[in-house]
Parts: sequence; C-alpha cells; structure tokens
Amino acid sequence: MNKVVLLLMMSLVTIGFVVAGAAGEAEQVDETGLAWILDESDDDILPGINPLEVSGDIIVAGSSTVFPMAEEVIARWYDEGYSNQYSTTYTSIGSGAGFERFGNGESDISGASRPIKDSEAEKARSIGLEPLEFTVATDAVAVVVNPENTWATEMTIGELALAFSVAETWAEVRAGWPQVEIIRYSPGTDSGTFDYFVEEVFDKDEEPILTAPRVQFSEDDNVLVQGVEGDKGAIGYFGFAYYVEESDRLSGVAVEGVTPNARTVDAGEYPLARPLFLYSDSGIMRSKPQVAAFIAFFLTYAEEEAADVGYFPAAPERIRAAKEQWLEVMDGLY
Repeated sequence: MNKVVLLLMMSLVTIGFVVAGAAGEAEQVDETGLAWILDESDDDILPGINPLEVSGDIIVAGSSTVFPMAEEVIARWYDEGYSNQYSTTYTSIGSGAGFERFGNGESDISGASRPIKDSEAEKARSIGLEPLEFTVATDAVAVVVNPENTWATEMTIGELALAFSVAETWAEVRAGWPQVEIIRYSPGTDSGTFDYFVEEVFDKDEEPILTAPRVQFSEDDNVLVQGVEGDKGAIGYFGFAYYVEESDRLSGVAVEGVTPNARTVDAGEYPLARPLFLYSDSGIMRSKPQVAAFIAFFLTYAEEEAADVGYFPAAPERIRAAKEQWLEVMDGLY
C-alpha cells in the first residue's frame, strides 16, 4: 500500500465513524473508515478507488459538453464493479441549469463548461453548500459549417461575430463569399458553451446573438449537429467531442487561422479553448462517501477518458490542483 493511501486512511478514520453514525449511511463505511480507499493506486496523488466497494446513489447534472466524458467515466465505473443496485446518473441540461439544481440541493455534483457565477455560488451558500471546483479536461469549442460550404474554411473572431448576429448572407461576412443565406445554430442560454462563446466573440454582450435572425438555440448538441448538416448556409458551434463524433457530416472552421488539435490547444494557440469542470461541496463529499469516491475515480482517469471522447487533457497543474483539493476535502481542510 503506498504512503499516500496509508496517510489518507489514517486521516479518514474519524470521518468514517461520523458518517457511519448518520441515518441510512452505515452501509457505506466500515470500522476502519471508508472501505473504498483500501485499493492500491497507480495515481501519483490520489488513492485507488474500488467501485465494487462503493454503495449509494450519485446524482450529477449540468453541461452537455461534459456529458460525453462523464458518460464514459460512468460506464467504466459500472464496468469496474459499481453495483446496479445503485445509480450514478448524469442529466445533460446545460451548465446554468446544472448549477441551479446544485444550488437547490437537487444534485451531488454539477458538470460545467464554465466557472460558476457569483450569483450561482451565493445561491448554493444560502443552503449551506460551498461550491468546490475540480478541473477535469480542456475543450476546444468547434465552429462548424455544412459540408457544401467550401468557402468558410477559416474565420476571424470578428467574422464569427458577424456570422452569428447581423449578417444576412455569407457575402456580408467576407467579400467574395457567396450570397447564401446564413442559418445559425447555437447552444441554448443555459449552456456554459453559449456563455463562453458570448464572452469570447461578443465581449460578454449576448444581445447580438439573441436578436439575430434565423437562429435556433438548443441545449441538445445533437439538434445543432442535425441543423448544420441540413442546410448549405448553416453555421454552428459546440464542444469539440461532438465535432469529432460527427466530423464525417460537418466541416470544421479554423479560428484566427488556427485549427483545434492537441498541439494548438496545449500551446494556447487556439482562441476558443476552455477548461471543463466538476463542482461539489465538501459536506456532500464527506457525508456521501460514494460522491467523493466517484470524483476521485473521475480525476484518476480524466486524461484517458478525455482523449477517448475527443477532448484534451487538463493542464497538468490544474489536474494536480484538483486532486490535491480532493485530498484536502477528505482531510477536513475544507
């Protein structure tokens, strides 16, 4: 057993007894503390998590961008032993709606493609929760057009602003482009991807895109994919994983001359790259050991699962900080 696991087990014995005394929670711990801590770990920071020993339901809600990665982690969670007697669910409703549920005490974890807003954090605090942020991956917002669009292979931020606001045709975006009517597809206003796009393209002013003609908003990224695929003049944007999955049906657009890929994202060259998060609360994590276990499991395999769905690993310093924060939560420092 490695030193980190041993030290963490010792620090969690007291927490284990406290949780064991709570109504309905006794089956989640044993007399030594948190049973699922006992595995060896290949991670250089976190202890090993054994899903076979984890009991209790876990409720996650939030970002549609985080969803593909979370879906893969949850599948692995079950494959490695988490019992079908319990449920780990992720409801894909957008970052804003996810934070609302979290602030209402209706979820244990919130998936987010943007940082929590002050107003959302205050709502959570009003019911005794202190949102804690765990970075899990990096996303590159993909701008996509219909495959029949052979002209918009690259666009500037200014041209994106025109295309998603006042331009009626592609000719109004750049001289020499055709007089083809623009149809716009955007994540809905509850989406963290929408918030991020507005911040980067419209300098935080959402009015131009909200009042644009021929714009369709949807929290379901599959609806956006189908919309862009169905019209020659269409343009849309969403998380990179959805573009990877549907790249045979859509054409990607370079932004400011940069195509999103592992190198350009890691180098900070692609202008629409942003981190992805999980949020929870220390009280939830300590009173519901299954929640803490799942977050540690997610962080342990984050790099691998991010790559599998088409995202990029979080910056090493950010993923390390997330893991160290998890240890501090379990050690009672939060």
